[in-house]
Amino acid sequence: MKYKISLFLLLTTVLFSCQNENEKRLAENAKEAKKKEVIFNNINKGWTFLDEPINEISESQLNSWTEWREFMKEIGDKPRKTIGAFQKKSTAISKKAVALNNNIPPQFNQPQIKSRISILITKIKMLDLFIHLSVIPDDKVVFLIQEINKEMISLERQMDKIVEKAKIPKEEGEADFLRMLDTTRAIPSSSAPQVPLQNIDQNAPKVE
Repeated sequence: MKYKISLFLLLTTVLFSCQNENEKRLAENAKEAKKKEVIFNNINKGWTFLDEPINEISESQLNSWTEWREFMKEIGDKPRKTIGAFQKKSTAISKKAVALNNNIPPQFNQPQIKSRISILITKIKMLDLFIHLSVIPDDKVVFLIQEINKEMISLERQMDKIVEKAKIPKEEGEADFLRMLDTTRAIPSSSAPQVPLQNIDQNAPKVE
């Protein structure tokens, strides 16, 4: 009889322990799901890129740049429903950003443009890195999206400066002067011919 009572108490203890463990696991899962939901909502709310040119000059000058158009189209297509969709979109944006180094229009193929593209690519890659972490720092993801928007504005404004500068008419004669200056620079400078000492007449009168 004592054996049966002991066995009953043991089974009761095991069942009670399992029940507590299941309840604890369910509570942890619910907490984790809530945390992921908060992260998703924060990223979903902060995922707003400037997917339109900031002015008409940028728009008209960038129409022929295929890589730029594809990049802008990619960031303009906002993912939905799951954090996995945002992760896939981030990777796609990163690939399109890297492609901006290709086929830069001659007018914009300048150091100040290339440096801004490089900074933009770096920040997009950081975004792609953070959003793929096991524990996503949603605050950093949202901050990087804001930084990326700032870099895009800086890049387009630099393009605008280049376009506006090209429109400024040169003063009369300035173009000829610049061409002459370039020609002068192209001619190698030569020092005055040296007179050999042995050819100098030592008896020639000196000029005081």
